[in-house]
Amino acid sequence: MINYFLQLKNFDKNFRIFTPIFIILAKVFLFFALLAISSSPDDYQQGNAVKIMYIHVPSAWMSLLIYCLMASFNIAGFVWKNRFFYVIARAVAEIGCVFTFITLVTGAIWGKPIWGAWWVWDARLTSMLILFFLYLGYLLLFDNIEDKIKAEKISAIISIVGFVNIPIIKFSVEYWNSLHQKASIIRSGGTAIHPSFLEPLLLMFGAYFCTFIFVSLIAVKNEIMKRKIQSLTLKNNNL
Repeated sequence: MINYFLQLKNFDKNFRIFTPIFIILAKVFLFFALLAISSSPDDYQQGNAVKIMYIHVPSAWMSLLIYCLMASFNIAGFVWKNRFFYVIARAVAEIGCVFTFITLVTGAIWGKPIWGAWWVWDARLTSMLILFFLYLGYLLLFDNIEDKIKAEKISAIISIVGFVNIPIIKFSVEYWNSLHQKASIIRSGGTAIHPSFLEPLLLMFGAYFCTFIFVSLIAVKNEIMKRKIQSLTLKNNNL
């Protein structure tokens, strides 16, 4: 089943089926998320500023998830010698970079009223900044090396090596002194967040995730078209 979805020859059919499904799902999740956010209470310490969480936290989750997917597709490219995996990895990397940028910006906006500073060289913040540069470095390498086969392999190695930063981000608040709050949802003692905050948070994550799938499909489609155009141009120049 997974092999069927990840074959280039089946992509056009899957694109036509899943693109409208995920854009509808994204709109549905966003509608209910906004309803839940509008009725969610202010935090007793942070006040109304806590609502930045509904943008910041799902963006951070998506940043980590997409990097894991990108590295996985690059590993799959090496293992199965299928260049379509590199196409998918390149397509999702750009989206992951945007989500990481949103995470950093919203974190700064949230940090100013709560910590009194736009930025601190905190373990969590610094490792997220490194993640942003990993995405950026991957994209720059991929796009600026003329030999595309070499570009795919070199940038894939960078993304796989950079995966070591993911557990550092996750556990940075546990093992280093950090201003950033510790995990509230995925933790050994169970969820430590009230349902009135958790519900809109999960709904917004659903909206982000469905948007990610929708945009990824378009990005992969564009990458395939770009490669076809480059291939035709190269063929015409050789005539």
